[in-house]
Amino acid sequence: MEIPVEIDFQGMKPIESIRSTIDSGIEGLEKRFGRIIACRVAVKGPGEHHRTGGLYEIHIWLSLPDGRQVAVVRTPPVDERYGDLHFALNDVFKRARRGLRDQVRRMEGMIKTHEGAPIGTVTKLNEAFGFLQTNDGREIYFNANSVLNGNFAKLKVGTRVTFTEEVGEKGAQASTVRLLERHGMRL
Repeated sequence: MEIPVEIDFQGMKPIESIRSTIDSGIEGLEKRFGRIIACRVAVKGPGEHHRTGGLYEIHIWLSLPDGRQVAVVRTPPVDERYGDLHFALNDVFKRARRGLRDQVRRMEGMIKTHEGAPIGTVTKLNEAFGFLQTNDGREIYFNANSVLNGNFAKLKVGTRVTFTEEVGEKGAQASTVRLLERHGMRL
């Protein structure tokens, strides 16, 4: 770490055993990602508030390269387990590990992206089935049972729909055909 770790005890006297527990938690974070620039930990002792009295609050701020940060600053729920300082420490470091893992994945470009359902336009229609054209120009068969929510009667030539493509007996066919809402019609 480029900047020394800062541990701040608020509303309580510093406890060396807790300081060493925090240091080992930070070492664990550094093993996961060795390029942490700075770390600040605030340990707030139990307060006199009527809703959260007797509970510890622990916050962690990590500074990473490229101006990225991980902040674990959630106020604990009204849960008596947070009255135990060791439980509160274990919980905050578990959340810090998760946050650090997610931020490192973002930095490495390992983020999942989910493509939306393909969009097509109804080109032919009769009383029991129809065809739609995909954005890449293919024509795909669908039947009335494939249209969700009983909306087959609402379909017209030119209607924009989303669908799931499957392989049928005679080639590609669409299932789970769904009419696009008004805002999707302009695509």
